[in-house]
Amino acid sequence: MPRKKPFSVKQKKKQLQDKRDGSRERREEQTDTSDGESVTHQIRRLNQQPSQGLGSRGYDPNRYRLHFERDSREEVERRKRAAREQVLQPISAELLVLDIWEVYQPGSVLDFPRRPPWSYEMSKEQLMSQEERSFQEYLGKIHGAYTSEKLSYFEHNLETWRQLWRVLEMSDIVLLITDIRHPVVNFPPALYEYVTGELGLALVLVLNKVDLAPPALVVAWKHYFHQHYPQLHIVLFTSFPRDPRTPQDPSSVLKKSRRRGRGWTRALGPEQLLRACEAITAGKVDLSSWREKIARDVAGATWGNGSGEEEEEEDGPAVLVEQQTDSAMEPTGPTRERYKDGVMTIGCVGFPNVGKSSLINGLVGRKVVSVSRTPGHTRYFQTYFLTHSVKLCDCPGLIFPSLLPRQLQVLAGVYPIAQIQEPYTAVGYLASRIPVQALLHLRHPEAEDPSAEHPWCAWDICEAWAEKRGYKTAKAARNDVYRAANSLLRLALDGRLSLCFQPPGYSEQKGTWESHPETMELVVLQGRVGPAGDEEEEEEELSSSCEEEGEEDRDADEEGEGDEDTPTSAPGSSLAARNPYALLGEDEC
Repeated sequence: MPRKKPFSVKQKKKQLQDKRDGSRERREEQTDTSDGESVTHQIRRLNQQPSQGLGSRGYDPNRYRLHFERDSREEVERRKRAAREQVLQPISAELLVLDIWEVYQPGSVLDFPRRPPWSYEMSKEQLMSQEERSFQEYLGKIHGAYTSEKLSYFEHNLETWRQLWRVLEMSDIVLLITDIRHPVVNFPPALYEYVTGELGLALVLVLNKVDLAPPALVVAWKHYFHQHYPQLHIVLFTSFPRDPRTPQDPSSVLKKSRRRGRGWTRALGPEQLLRACEAITAGKVDLSSWREKIARDVAGATWGNGSGEEEEEEDGPAVLVEQQTDSAMEPTGPTRERYKDGVMTIGCVGFPNVGKSSLINGLVGRKVVSVSRTPGHTRYFQTYFLTHSVKLCDCPGLIFPSLLPRQLQVLAGVYPIAQIQEPYTAVGYLASRIPVQALLHLRHPEAEDPSAEHPWCAWDICEAWAEKRGYKTAKAARNDVYRAANSLLRLALDGRLSLCFQPPGYSEQKGTWESHPETMELVVLQGRVGPAGDEEEEEEELSSSCEEEGEEDRDADEEGEGDEDTPTSAPGSSLAARNPYALLGEDEC
C-alpha cells in the first residue's frame, strides 16, 4: 500500500478557505439580482451580510450591497510600490481646485442610468428584463469609452439605481446633499439636468457639514453653484453647528467630544430649507405646521434641561416611518399628481457619507434614522412624516461615474475603509495636501535625530503613526501599517484631518470672500446656534481605533456597523470643533 503524502495544517487551512470562498461565490451568484458582471467580470461586492437564504417576504439582505469594479492585483501591487518609493511633495493651495467640468465632463457618456419607457401592459418580468438590458448598454458605453484606470469607483448594482428611480418618481422636491469639503465630487450635472429638465422638479442643493470649512470658502462654493446652475436653490446645513469664535487648541487632533443634551435640535439650516420649499410650492401646500415645529425645536433647545439622550428621544410627537422595499419597485405611472392630498414629498439623494440620514435627524429634531460611517449603511429608502404635510424620503447613497482619482473617493468616504485593499496611496494623497506629519507630531521611522529633515513617503507616514499609536501585528509584533493607514483615513473622514477643496479662482478672490456680507452673516449664525449652556462637552483621548464610547477596543481596520448617535462631524469632534483652519491656515486647506 503506497504511503500517504504528508498534509500539513497550513495546507488544510488553505483547503477549507478555498471551500468557503467557493461556496460564498456560488451563494452570491444565486442571490445576485444585478447582471453587471456581463460587462466586466471584475466586480467586487462590498458590505456582504450573512444570510441563510431569502428571509420573510423574499427579502434578500444583500440585494442593495455595493458593487464596485475590482482593482487588479497588478494595480494594487503597483500602488504599494509607489507608496514605499514615491517621495511626497507638498501641493500649494492654488492647486486644491476642483472644477466640475474636469470631473464629470457634462455631455459625455458619464451619465447615470435612466429608467427605460414602460407601459401597464408589460408584466413585471418584462419590465425588469428591459431595465437590465438598458443597464447593460449603459455600462457598456462607459467601459468602452474609458479605461478602468481612469474611471472612478461607481455603482454597478442595478437594484440600488432602481431605488433612485423610485425616489425621484415619488418626490415633489429633490434634495441633493453634498459635503462642503468637496461639493463638486457629490454633484453630478447629469442628475441636475434630468431633475430640472426632464422631470420638471425643483432641485435644492444642500451644502452639508458647513462647520468643517471656513465660512469664506462656504460662501465661495455657494456662489460657484449659483453661477453655473441658476435653477438651483442652495441651502447651507450642518446637524451639529459650532461657534467659530471659540478658542482654538492645536493639540485637539486626537481628542473627541461626547455631547449630551439636545444636539439634533441645534441643526443649522432647517429654516433655510423651509424658506426654499415655501418659495418652490408658492402656497400650494400649507407648511405652517413645519414652521411651528421649528419654533418648538428652537424653544426646546433653548430652555431644555439637557438631562440626556433618553429624555430627548421621548420628547415631541412620534414620527411615522414607512419602510419601502420591494413595493418601491412597483410602477407608479408616467405622470402623477403633485402635492397629492396636500402633502409635499421631499426626496433626499446623494453620495454615501454626505450626511443624508443626519440631515433627516436634524430636520426631525431627534434621532429617527440610524447613521454610520460605513458607505451603504442605508440599504433601501424609507419615508418619514416630518409633519402631517411634509414627508421625507431617505435614499441609499449612490456613486455616479466620474473621472475623480480613486484616492480622493476613499477620502470622501464613498468606499468602505475597512475593505480597502491598498490604503497607503490615499494616505499619501492626503499628506501631500495637508501637513499630516506636523499635525500628528510624527517622527520619521528612520530618523535618529528628530530635528533632522527626512523625505517622507506614504508608507513612512503609516509606519510612524503605527509606532506612535502602538499598532503592532499579532505574530511578529511589527508596526501594523495597514491598521495605521485605516486609522488615518478615518481621521480624515471624520474631519479631524480636514482636507477642503476650492472652486476655481478662489485664491485670487480670497480677500473678497472673507469680507463678503454673507460670510459675516454665516459666522454670526453659527455663533448663535452653536453649543449652549444646556449641553455638556467632555473631551477624552481617542482610543487606538477611534471607536465610540462604550465599545470595546478593536482594530482600526474593522468598520463599525452599528449606529452612531452622534455624527462624526459633531461640533466638538476634536480638530473640526477647534477650527482646523486656524491650525493649518486656510492657505493649506
